Amino acid sequence: MRNTIIILILLHLSLFASSQVERIQSPDGKIEIKVVFDGQLHWDVRKGDKQIIMPSVIGMELINAKFPGERDKIKKFEKVSISDTLRPVVPHKDSEIFDICREMTISFKSGFSIIFRAYNDGVAYRVNSDFKGNVIVLNEQAEVNMPAGTHSWYPLEGSFMSHNERTYIYTSLDTISDKHLASMPVLFRSNDINVLVTESDLEDYPGMWLRGNGSNSLKAVFPYYPDEERLSGDRNVRVITRRDFMAETSGTRSFPWRTFIISDDDAGLIESNMTFILAGECRMEDTEWIKPGKVAWDWWNSLNIYGVDFRSGVNTKTYEYFIDFASEYGLEYVILDEGWYKLGNVLDVVPDIDIEHLCKYAEDKGVGIILWVVWNSLDDKLYAALPQYQVWGVKGIKVDFMQRDDQKVVNYYWRIAEKAAEYKLLVDFHGAYKPAGLRRTWPNVITREGVKGLENNKWSYDINPDHDLTIPFIRMVAGPMDYTPGAMVNLDSINFRPSWSRPASMGTRVHQMAMYVAYESPLQMLADNPSNYMKEKECTEFIAAVPVTWDETRVLEAKIGDYLILARRKGEEWFVGAMNDWDEREFDINLSFLDKGEYDAVIFSDGVNADRYASDYKRSEESLSQDGTVKIKMAPGGGWVARLKKK
Repeated sequence: MRNTIIILILLHLSLFASSQVERIQSPDGKIEIKVVFDGQLHWDVRKGDKQIIMPSVIGMELINAKFPGERDKIKKFEKVSISDTLRPVVPHKDSEIFDICREMTISFKSGFSIIFRAYNDGVAYRVNSDFKGNVIVLNEQAEVNMPAGTHSWYPLEGSFMSHNERTYIYTSLDTISDKHLASMPVLFRSNDINVLVTESDLEDYPGMWLRGNGSNSLKAVFPYYPDEERLSGDRNVRVITRRDFMAETSGTRSFPWRTFIISDDDAGLIESNMTFILAGECRMEDTEWIKPGKVAWDWWNSLNIYGVDFRSGVNTKTYEYFIDFASEYGLEYVILDEGWYKLGNVLDVVPDIDIEHLCKYAEDKGVGIILWVVWNSLDDKLYAALPQYQVWGVKGIKVDFMQRDDQKVVNYYWRIAEKAAEYKLLVDFHGAYKPAGLRRTWPNVITREGVKGLENNKWSYDINPDHDLTIPFIRMVAGPMDYTPGAMVNLDSINFRPSWSRPASMGTRVHQMAMYVAYESPLQMLADNPSNYMKEKECTEFIAAVPVTWDETRVLEAKIGDYLILARRKGEEWFVGAMNDWDEREFDINLSFLDKGEYDAVIFSDGVNADRYASDYKRSEESLSQDGTVKIKMAPGGGWVARLKKK
C-alpha cells in the first residue's frame, strides 16, 4: 500500500512539474487571465477576488495537425503592452478609441501559437497557425465554463439557418442543455459581474455558436461547410447536407478573436469598444465617399402614404414623394425595398419604376437612393449589377436573407463588401449574423440587422419596451444594429395589435424618438410613413437633427431590461436619450459631463397622458449647465430626449 501511495505521489509531482502556468493582467490590474498547459491548454479569468470564467479548454484539430499536439511543447512566451489610439472611419460611439491592453503570446513547437489580451473591460484570445498551403479545420474546441449560480440572457435558436433575430431568455445557466443552441452575443452574469461572449475579426471561417450541457458550462459549436444546398423560393438557400469539416483556409493565418467583455455595471457593456478594436484594420484606401445618414424607409409602412392625388405603391410617383420628404427634412437617403425588381433578377426593374429618373431626381434634391436585393440573386449577377447600379447613380445596397454564417456565406459578406467598395456603394446587411469585425475592415459596410427589430410589430407582440431595453446591452455591444425605429403611431400594451399595412409601436412616442440617440446605426431608418411624419413636424424635425455618428458616448444610468439613459456628443452639441420598460420612473441626472458654459436645451418628454395615450408628448426648452441637474420622468414604456446646444 505504501509503495502505491509513493508511486501516486511521484506521478502527481511529475504531472505538476510538467505543467506550465502563465498569467497576464489588465492595465489597471483588476482582471487576470491564467493559462495552464499540461498537455491540454486551459484558461480562466478572475476580476479582483471573484472568479469570472472557470478553467476552460482551448483547442483545434486540423486534418493533419492538432493544437495542442501530442507531446507538444511551449517554445516561447512573449508579453507586451499595447497603447494605441484608433480613429474609426465611421465613428459609431467614439471618434477616438483607446486600444490599451496587455498581450501574451504563447508559441508551440507544433506550429500553432495563441494570443491572449487583457483589457480593463474584458479579455480575448485567438489561435494562430503557421503551415504551408491550405489546411482543413475539423474542429475548434472552445469552452465557456462559468461559476455555479451564473445566469444568462440566452438567444435561443432553432438551427444554424437563422436571421439571428431573437428575444433573450433570462434563465439560470444550469437549465441550458445540449438541446439549447444560441447565436452570439450571449450575456452572462457571474458573481454580480457581466460577461458578454462574442467574436471579432471573423473572416474565411464559420461563425461561432454556443450550446449548453445542463450544468454551468457551454461549448462552442460551428456550422460545418455546406455540401448540398437547395434553393427554396427566390431567397432561402438551405443546407441539405454538410461536409465533415468546418473550413478550408490558409495554413498561415490568425483565427477569429474569442471575445469576453467584462463589466461590473450594465453601463460598461454599452461603452465598450472591444469588438471594434479587435477587428482587422481598414483595407480601403479611399473612404472619403462613405456618407452615413438617415433613410426614409418604405417597407415597414407598406408605402401607405395618403393625401396625394396618385395611387400609392411601388411606382415612380410614390418614390418621388419619399424623396421630396427626405429632401425637406435633410435625410440623406431613400430606400427602395422589395418590389422594385422582378424577384430572381436584380437587373429586371418592374415597369412602374424608372430607376434612372429616380436617382437623378434624388440627386438634384441632395438625396441618395439605396436598393434592396436578395443576396443570392445579387450574387447571380454581381459583376453586372454593381457597375449598373453605379451608372444609375445608386448610393448603396441592402442585401437580405443570407440567414447563415458557415464559411461559404461568411466569405460572401467579405466579397460583397470589397466589390461594393469598388463601386462606391454602402452596404446594409439584413437577414444577417451579428457584427464580427467587418465594419472596421470595410467601413462601407455601414450597418446590419441581425436584431429583432421594429418590423416584427407588423406580425407579432415581441417588440415591446422590455425587449427594447435588453438589446442595447447584448446585440448592440457587438456593433451597429438596424432596428429601424421611428413609429409615429404609438400604443400601450392593452391597445396594441399587430398590423401589416398600418403598423404601430408599443410604448410612447418619445420612447421611439429616444432610440435615435440610444441605438447605434450609422445608416438609421425612419420606418414610418412620410405622410405621418409630415403631420408630426416638430417630432420629425428633432429626429432628423440627431446625428448617426458620434464623437463621445457616456452612459449615465443603465439596467438591463429596465432603463437606459445616455449622453452622446457630436462636436459641441450633446444629445441625451432615455428609455424605460413598462414601469414609470424618475431620475435626477447630473450634467457634469457637459463643458463649462450655458446650453440651450430642446426637450421632448412623455405627455401627462402618455400612460393611456402613448403618442402624447411635451416639447419644452430650458437653459442647462455643467453644475446643474435635469429631472427625467418617463411614463410606462416611456422615453425622454434632449438636444443641448452651447450658447
